[in-house]
This record gives sequence, structure tokens and C-alpha cells, in this order.
Amino acid sequence: MQRTDYLRISPERKAGIQRLAAELVAGRRVALSTHMNADGDGCGSESALARLLAQRGMPSRIVNPTPWPGLFDFLLGDAAVDDTARGSAALAGIDLLLVVDISDVKRLGNLTESVRRLTIPKIVIDHHIASDDPAGDIVLTDTTACATGELVYDLACELELEITPEIARSLYAAILTDTGGFRYSNTTPRSHAIAADLLSHGVDPEEMYQRVYASAPAGRVRLLAEVLSSLGVDERCGVAWLTMGAGSLERHGVRSEDLDGIVEHARSISGTRLALFFRDLGYGKVKISFRSTGDVDVNRFARGFGGGGHVKASGALVAGTLDEVRDRVVSEAKRFLGCSGAAG
Repeated sequence: MQRTDYLRISPERKAGIQRLAAELVAGRRVALSTHMNADGDGCGSESALARLLAQRGMPSRIVNPTPWPGLFDFLLGDAAVDDTARGSAALAGIDLLLVVDISDVKRLGNLTESVRRLTIPKIVIDHHIASDDPAGDIVLTDTTACATGELVYDLACELELEITPEIARSLYAAILTDTGGFRYSNTTPRSHAIAADLLSHGVDPEEMYQRVYASAPAGRVRLLAEVLSSLGVDERCGVAWLTMGAGSLERHGVRSEDLDGIVEHARSISGTRLALFFRDLGYGKVKISFRSTGDVDVNRFARGFGGGGHVKASGALVAGTLDEVRDRVVSEAKRFLGCSGAAG
């Protein structure tokens, strides 16, 4: 199959991949990691890399700051996942750390300080806006990539590694989820071309849809109904928000991964420019998901609360009670949109 022009790798990415490849030496023991509460891009990129590194004779294990989400168990196969509870001990004895889908080392949660202290080579593969505190000093990053999985795909192609059906499935999961099923603005002709190539390597799109989007437990639907009942909307300003209290996950018997996509219900409301989802973590911290439409830069807005991410999808962790944080952030959102005088 002849590769299309869309699959050509830019000279800048090629150079980044070659810098990274110099560290991929046979026999080196590698730990792979991603951000807290790993999503499809993080999990897909890790599981693909575990198999790609094996082709270069590099044994690896996945060491994440929070447990591997059950939704993506099907991507693991025989990939080794270390016990999250071991924390920094899980990083002992490695020769190389490879972190994916993170621009800021603090998103490694309880692994952050251990990673800072490592004196081995540390590699980052990511597509977020760069931070002042990256997790490594060898960086392959490009904000034009639809997902970190796109960069891992390019690495495999540039280094002439085999994209097996299992690797293809992991990379497809990464791209599928980070583009919102090819619906978000980061969807490009290139992301579709890569998806087409992955289909040619054995991905079954119906199976992937079923596994990722059509396998929700009943508790998730009940939780969704509860969260949707909290909907707040300021139509004049174009702000919509959802709220979830502490203990809701436990009460409905679901996990953090089951919250993925809930904020999209607020963004889907006609006229919404900025959507927010507030989750009370129960220990004086509130996790916020920010989404936007049009030209609204929620990365810039989220940075005002110590967070960040993408122009249209970001997050932050803010200290305070749920009501305090929600009221303050909603008020600031209206001001950010130039609409502070509207009623809430």
C-alpha cells in the first residue's frame, strides 16, 4: 500500500524522533508513564510503545501514578503494569523513563518528585502546549498532532518498526478518543489518513466503538443522570456548567474513567462558548474540566487556576469547597468572555 502525502512526516518531527531514537538502545530497561487518571491517548500510547520497544530489544513496564483504567484493559495484552501503590519503588532499576501525553511533570502526581530525582535519560512524547516544568529533557512534542498516539505512530514509521494488529489497535484507541470519535477540531485529514492505515493493519472499527463507547456500566448512566440534573446555563454569556459532589463515584459503583466525556454534554448546548465540569474530590480540592467552542482559548483561562492543556480542552485542580470553586470559576468565566455583568 502506497503511503499518501498526508502520512509524510515533517522534517521537524523526523529530527525529534531521531534525537529520541538515540536513547532507544537494546537492553535498556524502560519505565513508561502518563498522567493521573490515564485516558485513551495515554493508555493507547503506552501500550503501543511497550510493544514497539520490545522490537528494539528493550524490556519495559508501565508505571502510572493512578491505576490503569479497566476500560482500556483490552489494549494491554502481555504488557507489564507495575503496582501503582509501589510509587517511586516501581521506578527502581530502570535505565530510561519515557513519559507520554504530559507537558508538565506535576501531572505525574505521586511520582513527580521521584521522577525529578532520576538521573537517567528522561524522554517526553506529547502534543500539549509546553510548560516550564517538563517531565524530561529529551522531548518529542508537536501541538499540531491530534493525539500523542499520532507521534507514536510517526516514531514507528520513521524507525521502520512493525505496526502489528495489537499496536494498531492501541494507536487507533489513542487517536479515536482524543479526537472525540473524529468530531473535535483537532481532527485533520492526517488523522483520518493514519486511522485508515491502522484499519489496514487489522483494526476493526465496530469492535473499537463497542469497547470504547458502548460498554458503560449501568452506574455510569445513573451517575450521568445525576450530574445532568445539576446543569447551570448562562445563555447570554455562553457559559454552561455541571457539578458532581464527593462520593458520587462510590455511590454509583463506577470509576474516574467513567466520567470521560461528561463535560461534552455542557459543551453541546447551543450557544455555549465555554463549558465547565466541577468534580469535588472530597479532600478540599475540586477538579475542573474546561471545554470551549469557536475561538475561546480555555488553556489560557485554565492557566489562571494553575491548570492547562489544549486550546479547546484543559483541566485544573483548585483548592476549596465545591460551591466556592464553582461560583468563583463561573464568575471568572463570564468575565473572561467579556460578560461579567450577566446574571448567573
